[in-house]
Amino acid sequence: MRLAGGLLFLALLAPLGAAEAQQAAMPVIGYIGSASPDVFASRLSAFRQGLGETGYVEGRNVAIEYRWAEGRSGRLPDMVADLLQRRVTMIAATTTPAALAAKAATTTMPIVFETGGDPIRLGLVGSLRRPGANITGVTQLNTEVTAKRLELVHELIPNGSIALLLNPNSPELAEFVLRAARAAAQTLGRELHVLKASADGEFDGIFAEMLRLRAGALMVGADAFFTSRQEQLAALAVRHAVPTIYENRAFAAAGGLASYGGSITDAYRLTGVYAGRLLKGEKPGELPVQQATKVEMFLNLKTAKALGITVPLPLLGRADEVFE
Repeated sequence: MRLAGGLLFLALLAPLGAAEAQQAAMPVIGYIGSASPDVFASRLSAFRQGLGETGYVEGRNVAIEYRWAEGRSGRLPDMVADLLQRRVTMIAATTTPAALAAKAATTTMPIVFETGGDPIRLGLVGSLRRPGANITGVTQLNTEVTAKRLELVHELIPNGSIALLLNPNSPELAEFVLRAARAAAQTLGRELHVLKASADGEFDGIFAEMLRLRAGALMVGADAFFTSRQEQLAALAVRHAVPTIYENRAFAAAGGLASYGGSITDAYRLTGVYAGRLLKGEKPGELPVQQATKVEMFLNLKTAKALGITVPLPLLGRADEVFE
């Protein structure tokens, strides 16, 4: 009886050990977001949707370790180092600063990135067709449509100078946006002022400087720091009666005059698909960088009316959504 009981005990332990082994073998994605989880809610949903298209469901057959920089790019290298120390299976770097930090930290860990800039100019990959090494990803038209965003400013506010807000803590991205904006402003014959902010306490000073310069409009440069504070920026724009344009739908929904940029959710879904393919064993260097080509425009008519701006009818017809 004692022997039979021992065998029974071992038999009961066997399934538990198998389950523990299966759980231990579950792949882990190290997910790095430059903003905050509430700002990234819709993006996370799209990322998980893409994972699901490749057969992966969080908590069932894949785990995700999240790290959030809350718009502070200086924290990203430590976050990447922490994930590497924890030996995650791969890294999903879902903004340009996060992608640059991940690429600088490892040449072996598979990385999938999402960026609104040109991955070649940013130094993320040497070729879109064959990225090489341990990195690939998705680019969406955000910094690439900087000129188009400034043209939208020109259509809505045809007179006066334009101010461009940049984050000096993201120099590669800021320089890319500035070059495109300057070229577009010159073509349109508009004067461009460059303003910089990298901390919450600097925003009031930015709008005070806008009034001093008598600029007719403010265009916020694409950056995770501004994305994580877009509702705050929209509220300040309304308070100071400054026509302001950014890249995301949430900015126009929060009271900003307009938003224009690539479809964030489309890009994050594709990033999730690539994450799933890397988990299945495909090599990142052999997966061509994808481009999410959908561009969206959002207008806030209530804000336009409060500012005394008449939105041209053709522009209204082109908008994906109008807030009234």
